[in-house]
Amino acid sequence: MTLNLFSDPIELTKALVDIPSPSHHEQAIADAVEEALRGLDQSKVEVERYGNTVCARTNRGFESRVVLAGHIDTVPLADNVPHTMSEDGSIMYGCGTVDMKSGMAVYLNAFAQLYDSDELKHDLTVIAYEGEEVATEFNGLGHLQKDHPEWLHGDLALLGEPSGAIIEAGCQGTIRVRVTAHGTRAHSARAWLGSNAAHTLAPVMLNVANYQPRDVEIDGCTYKEGLNIVHLESGVATNTIPDEAWMFVNFRFAPDRSSEEALAHLMEVLGEHENITVEVDDIAGAALPGLGQPAARALVDAVGGNVRAKYGWTDVARFSEMGTPAVNFGAGDPGFAHKKDEQVPVTQITEVSTALLNYLKG
Repeated sequence: MTLNLFSDPIELTKALVDIPSPSHHEQAIADAVEEALRGLDQSKVEVERYGNTVCARTNRGFESRVVLAGHIDTVPLADNVPHTMSEDGSIMYGCGTVDMKSGMAVYLNAFAQLYDSDELKHDLTVIAYEGEEVATEFNGLGHLQKDHPEWLHGDLALLGEPSGAIIEAGCQGTIRVRVTAHGTRAHSARAWLGSNAAHTLAPVMLNVANYQPRDVEIDGCTYKEGLNIVHLESGVATNTIPDEAWMFVNFRFAPDRSSEEALAHLMEVLGEHENITVEVDDIAGAALPGLGQPAARALVDAVGGNVRAKYGWTDVARFSEMGTPAVNFGAGDPGFAHKKDEQVPVTQITEVSTALLNYLKG
């Protein structure tokens, strides 16, 4: 499919949604994005591709640079591609409509409209990256951060995550650990010959259940921490004492904690127990909101001062680690992400586009 980056962002969203791109299958959409960006005046735009991550930037010598980033992969399809519209045309349905092809459409359109415009006030970078919806080892932005960090540098980065057309600042960090209790298998009629791993795990479960999370306010944004058991397994047969029980525990932590501090706190909460091991399965740092930065303040003004904290982890954390303040700014309700009836109000696509263009021209 040939993409027209100059078309209305609503139409561009439809075109992006209609290219199936579940994680690990982003080649077709990356090809289309690359072709469209290379269709711009190449004397004024630098375009590079790394795997299925496509990057473009201007180098016009402005004093500031704004990075516009979004992922082009989606969760697995659920018979929701191509897109459909509500009867009155106000809602677009389809995989990726809210997470986050509408945001990507707005960003690609803004880049195309302004890359050689006299109204542009900042150099621009746009990044369309692969592998966000799967393990962090496949994340295209993470690969850039490691191998081509210059693409993440800027005075402000925007990530097109769904945020209801207002700014969601920073993000919380996340740690997932696997807690395993070890026992001895035995027949339940002779339980004294074994050691029940599920019972051994129970005190740790209670520590998590009784945990009281914090609310933390930073730059006027309130972040709500959370500690939860998100997966639990045990059992051999209905007449057998289990010799293993394990659970995943997820800690969502506020950006006033480093990853190291958060992990130390989590281990303290879990406690030390005989015959229990803890392994870190995944960890990703938080991002401070950075709203005190001049470039961020100007964006806040452009959207009428509507700002709230981002509870979930997003890739803004990668920019924060590189010293670039970053916020989430996209259309739609994140509560519809990953659902079969994933949807976005088309008026919010227009609203985000208008605010972004006004900001970049400001």
